[in-house]
Amino acid sequence: MKFLTFVACFLLLAGCASGPRFDTSHPSANFDSRTPFVVLHYTSASLERSLQLLTHGEVSSHYLIGDDKGATIYKLVDENMRAWHAGESEWQGRTWLNSSSIGIEIVNPGFRDTPTGRLWYPYSEDQIQALIVLLKDISKRHGISPRHIIGHSDIAPLRKLDPGPLFPWKRLAAAGLGAWPNEQAVAARQAQYTEHLPTVGWFQEQLARLGYATPQTGELDVATRHVIAAFQMHYRPSRFDGTPDAQTAAMLLVLNQTK
Repeated sequence: MKFLTFVACFLLLAGCASGPRFDTSHPSANFDSRTPFVVLHYTSASLERSLQLLTHGEVSSHYLIGDDKGATIYKLVDENMRAWHAGESEWQGRTWLNSSSIGIEIVNPGFRDTPTGRLWYPYSEDQIQALIVLLKDISKRHGISPRHIIGHSDIAPLRKLDPGPLFPWKRLAAAGLGAWPNEQAVAARQAQYTEHLPTVGWFQEQLARLGYATPQTGELDVATRHVIAAFQMHYRPSRFDGTPDAQTAAMLLVLNQTK
């Protein structure tokens, strides 16, 4: 009798230890992914050093694209887990994007300063091809909008420059993996703004509407210049000095009108 009592208690405890039982026959149709953003970076380090930093350092990312032949894609963190790649950041009113984004690092030295100016390093064709395949897969599974594929410099313009001015945003947009303004519409608006450039307050409002964390002071302060430069580096990499001009204004308006 004591033995039977022991067995019954053991089975009861075993059942409790296995956790609750769920009825999954009524799944809800009202949900979406917890990770609506993808943030792109360069590593500023070699492949070996990047792997060391991203697996045993204080930072991490979900994926790393190597600079070897074929551009190996390393999966470092499960997409359902939070990686530490974004830091202090904001996009479209959401802050600290580590919790709501998938981070992709690309092995690239970034830049070096020379006596004749800053030299930026290009990405290889293999890296871009690998990135496109990866982004298409992630976007499909998570339902990520092309406008939510952004750079580290977009979400942290006061701190970061990656993925840099040589990153092919226009090419990604052509593959459905980003936003890009219609060039004819930009040209038409640019002619208008060449005659009458909008105010700094207008630029701040349009940048915030697009997603950038932008001061709303009406003043061309240091923070606003950094945000304008980040926008220009993304959409007009030939010149990203943070100066508000007619082409920047035209691009901003066209992008916001075609959301």
